[in-house]
Amino acid sequence: MDNSKKITVQIINAFVENEKGGNPAGVVLNATNLSNKKKQAIAKKVGLSETAFVSESKTEDFKLDFFTPTKQIAHCGHATVATFSYLKQIGALTSNNSSKETIDGRRKIKLSNKFAFMEQLAPKYTDISENETAILKSLSITKNDLLPNASIQIVNTGNSFLLIPVKDTSVLKNLTPNFELVNNISGQYDLIGYYVFTTAIDNTKNDATSRMFAPRYGISEEAGTGMAAGPLACYLHDILKVNKTRFLIQQGKFMKTPSTSLIIVDINIKKGKIKNLMAGGEGKLIKEIFITLDEK
Repeated sequence: MDNSKKITVQIINAFVENEKGGNPAGVVLNATNLSNKKKQAIAKKVGLSETAFVSESKTEDFKLDFFTPTKQIAHCGHATVATFSYLKQIGALTSNNSSKETIDGRRKIKLSNKFAFMEQLAPKYTDISENETAILKSLSITKNDLLPNASIQIVNTGNSFLLIPVKDTSVLKNLTPNFELVNNISGQYDLIGYYVFTTAIDNTKNDATSRMFAPRYGISEEAGTGMAAGPLACYLHDILKVNKTRFLIQQGKFMKTPSTSLIIVDINIKKGKIKNLMAGGEGKLIKEIFITLDEK
């Protein structure tokens, strides 16, 4: 008797630019009856940085659960963008305003054609310059490689990321992370990972280009991270004093196998402070795969 069950997974690239590049996420629809154990098993078999599971919600349009190959996380920007962009494209959403329920609260979603934007919270900053030497060692760089007059900060708009400003694209391109050290520091501060960036870029339409390392979550490097681009936009506005409300963040250009992503972040300013923000981009369906699970 065959006790296996076939699960359909859509592979959708989020944050594509001109229909190319982006960061792939798995999306499983109709996941209400899947246990967390099965979701974790599916995510591990899919093997992407995150897989989103879409379930019924009593309070919002959908409930989303996010799993890396090794554990569940509270939020995932690129998997959210992938999911809602796909739902809009297949006609499961008719309004341009939606919402998601997650394990730690509700988030607004806005849609425009193939673009989906996810709400993030007001930023919280933590200066950890006292640990700068260890952080630099974990990336095999020196203080001279940092952007002058810009501190290393933990920024949280829903998840915590360590933002590290470097002086130019040469430093960013040639980073050689020590993943064991990155993992240890990430665990010490309960980080999703490192978001290393520079504002010294040739493409003047973008505000920064970045790389994201999250070995604590089984991710060596990721092509597009919406939950990190949000904190970066806040950092650019609040720390580097870039006076604008829309930021274009590039990511994935300097990966071993490049997959350039474009993340758009709109910040909402009230009384001189960031109240919340919307981060998003375009999603593109790449393929459909099937995962077989043992029903025992």
